[in-house]
Order: sequence, then structure tokens, then C-alpha cells
Amino acid sequence: MASLAASSISFQPPHALATSRVSGLKLVSFMNQGRNSLSFGLRPMPARVRISCAAKPETVDKVCEIVRKQLAVPSDKPVTGESKFAELGADSLDTVEIVMGLEEEFGITVEEDNAQSIATVLDAAELIDKLCSGKSA
Repeated sequence: MASLAASSISFQPPHALATSRVSGLKLVSFMNQGRNSLSFGLRPMPARVRISCAAKPETVDKVCEIVRKQLAVPSDKPVTGESKFAELGADSLDTVEIVMGLEEEFGITVEEDNAQSIATVLDAAELIDKLCSGKSA
């Protein structure tokens, strides 16, 4: 015996085809064939992941260079936009020094509340681009 739990299911008259989406799966051939049991098949839908980066690639690259230099990250260890400062070995003092280096390099001032929200290279790059675009406006 099988059961299906969902927040809502709509039924149509017998022998009618109903399609719906449930948790990333598409219900196909969901029919009542004149019996007390229902037959249906599930077909997996391809996962669609879109990662959007608001920061310019050149900003991300420059932040990667500064972080690598500030933390003395070995050249064989990758530093990317997704790199977390803590995973690269940074403590809170290192993070403050990274922010100071970014302020100097980009000619910006990062407020304390913004600095505390920076956990990754991408976070820093997005903040820098936001501050630089606000500065030029």
C-alpha cells in the first residue's frame, strides 16, 4: 500500500489526466481507472540552479588577491568567491585587517555593521561594488 502526502491535490472526473508539481517531481498519468485504487507515476524533473553574482568578476578577483595576501594563503589552496574567511584560517582580527585592506585598495569606508556581515570573498566583493556605485552616484 502506498500513500501520498501533499498540501493540496485536485482530482478530475474518472479517466481524466491531471498533472501537478509536488516537491520538484511532476505527477504524470494520475488517473482513477474505475477502481478504488489510484495509479500514478512520478518523473523526476531536472534541478535548476541559478547562482547570481552581483559583484563584478574583476572585483571578486581583486578581493581574492587581497585575502590571499592578508592571510598568507598558500598558492596551491584556491581562493574563490565562495571561500569563507573562517575556512581560510581567518580569525576576527584577520577579518578586520582584510576589511581595512579592502577599504584602502578601493578607496571606500565600510561601516561596522556592514563589516560584520562579511563572511565570504563574494560578500566582500558585493559590498565593495555597492559602496563604489553609491560613491560615484
